[in-house]
Amino acid sequence: MKTEILRTNSENQDFVILIQHLDAYLKITDGDEHAFYNQFNNIDVIKNVVVVYADNKAVGCGAIKKFDAETSSAQLKNAAEVKRMFVSSDFRNQGFAQKVLQELEIWAKELGYKNCVLETGKRQLEAVKFYQKCNYNVMPNYGQYKEMENSICFQKKI
Repeated sequence: MKTEILRTNSENQDFVILIQHLDAYLKITDGDEHAFYNQFNNIDVIKNVVVVYADNKAVGCGAIKKFDAETSSAQLKNAAEVKRMFVSSDFRNQGFAQKVLQELEIWAKELGYKNCVLETGKRQLEAVKFYQKCNYNVMPNYGQYKEMENSICFQKKI
């Protein structure tokens, strides 16, 4: 299988389609909280997108954006926030998510960031395991996720 990683932006049509699948999945797993989380997932504010292809088919994606936080927390200073990570169900557990995340971390480092932070839902058990496997550490919930019981936030120094 030929794999290709593309750096692009949020206007990429393959990214847009993958995000539609992600949102449909999250609507189910987030349940009643979906509307709350969804308001923080607008892709029009995202400039740095990675799409991974398997044999010319878009199978996964992720993005980073500058984390805007007025904070004294070292973990949140100079941080890129990882957003919109997704791999199509037929292509999971084949290393595609890791390829996307590694490319995002490299890109974040090139842009001068020192840390990556992210939020995922506790009900997304595969995602929680994945981030732990990729050396992300649980941190106190930040920003809009502070009071959300379903949220779990992670951080990694890059």
